[in-house]
Amino acid sequence: MEPRATVTPQSALPWKHCIHLTLLLVQLILPEVGASCRILRCNSDFVAATLDLGSSSSSSGGGGGGPGGGPGGAAGGAALSREAVNAGYCSALRSYAMCTKRMARACRGDLAYHSAVQGIEDLLIQHRCPRAGPTAQPRPLPQGTLSGDACLYERSFLSREGRAPEYLHCGVFGDPHVRTFNNDFQTCAVQGAWPLIDNEYLFIQATSSPTRGGAYGTVLTKVTIIFKNTRQCSEQQLYQAELDNVPAAFADGSVSSGERRGHHSLTVRTQSPGRQAEIRAAHIGTLLLVRQSGRSLSLSVRSPRGIVEAFGPEQDLQLCVWGCPPSQRLDTLHPPPPPPDSSPSAAFSAHAHCAALLPARDVYYQACVFDLISSGDLNSSSAAVSALQDAAAMISERERVHLLLVASAERPHLTLLLLPLGMLGTLTRA
Repeated sequence: MEPRATVTPQSALPWKHCIHLTLLLVQLILPEVGASCRILRCNSDFVAATLDLGSSSSSSGGGGGGPGGGPGGAAGGAALSREAVNAGYCSALRSYAMCTKRMARACRGDLAYHSAVQGIEDLLIQHRCPRAGPTAQPRPLPQGTLSGDACLYERSFLSREGRAPEYLHCGVFGDPHVRTFNNDFQTCAVQGAWPLIDNEYLFIQATSSPTRGGAYGTVLTKVTIIFKNTRQCSEQQLYQAELDNVPAAFADGSVSSGERRGHHSLTVRTQSPGRQAEIRAAHIGTLLLVRQSGRSLSLSVRSPRGIVEAFGPEQDLQLCVWGCPPSQRLDTLHPPPPPPDSSPSAAFSAHAHCAALLPARDVYYQACVFDLISSGDLNSSSAAVSALQDAAAMISERERVHLLLVASAERPHLTLLLLPLGMLGTLTRA
């Protein structure tokens, strides 16, 4: 009975090798996992977090049984090693579980995701891991990223991965309308302050207020951007814009921050003082455009997928990631009634006006019509035009710039609208 009760570090290893093999097979068998479901990233992080545990436990076990070691010392060393190894696996499993929780909404119905969730549950029970406890520390960045390119995200990523990062786009404008990083398009009835982005590097909050004289419409009246402290690249920095005041500087009056080897991590500049600001965050590869269009503010963001998805389960309210809450969504294809003093032909005039500015019947055209009918203000149409121009500049694949909003029996859904490149060029010059 005694030998059966003895568990060596080596006997605890096969499960790890099995889970690594299982994860590899999942990646090979299910290559069609959608881009929005990043379960393979969770798998890779778990494998990386447990790689060193096998080698350390093997070396500890070999030392315990070596010559000159007394029975008591060997047993004590092995017992301590088993405890440390198991604690490490439990920490890695808890991190794995947290990662899958972050992916729950995007991975709903994905076989690889649900297999991983069930596997984590089984392993937590098998190794008697407490549900609460420390998690695995993030992998340290390779020394190469601490070179001169450490605070230049694009160069660092290219050097590390051998390819350019994948960029995502979010646009918020008008009533407000939201084009999410996942290319969903929604019109929101939100009032007050709402987070657009909330991750490890960046926090953006937008404040919506009712339109003047409008019974239903709301518009963005304030945008707050916080760049979080990021290692040696940048201290925390604040930018704020309000209606009729879009400054070309941070809140402390500076136009740049985080200088390192001749480069600035953060810079602000403008092509239209008081009306537009362009903020570049080189250390996170992110571009933000804040502008005033008519009587509302708008925001356009271009950011790498790795930055966009760097958030925890508690950061689950992000309009640029998930869209607005279902209870706060409006039907973009059916605007609210126009103001009482509008002419009977307001709807027809809105369609004609927006068609002249936006020939493609895409989501930007529909948003233009919505804003014009709900506000009765011709200047409101400029928000959709500017948002389309920003999207065309920030999305590298031209065929993905335009989205078509289609009414269905259940709910509106989006499809990509393919346009001739000639028409696209006309639109981007509008």
